[in-house]
Amino acid sequence: MKKEAEGGFMRPEYDFSSGVRGKHCDAYVRGTNVVLLEPDVAEVFKNSAAVNAALRALAQVARTHAKSSSDQ
Repeated sequence: MKKEAEGGFMRPEYDFSSGVRGKHCDAYVRGTNVVLLEPDVAEVFKNSAAVNAALRALAQVARTHAKSSSDQ
């Protein structure tokens, strides 16, 4: 790798001259819910589908537990 690339300099082939800063920022903020997994958790849950399935199951257990607790 070139020294310039390591130092964070832009490569000559990158052309952002017609780019618009922040063009998608609002949509990103409204529609994104990024969660960073710790490495040990990421080893178990390989993709978002696996994470979502596990969280849905946990949410169901939590709802069931909360319902049974309030019935007492």
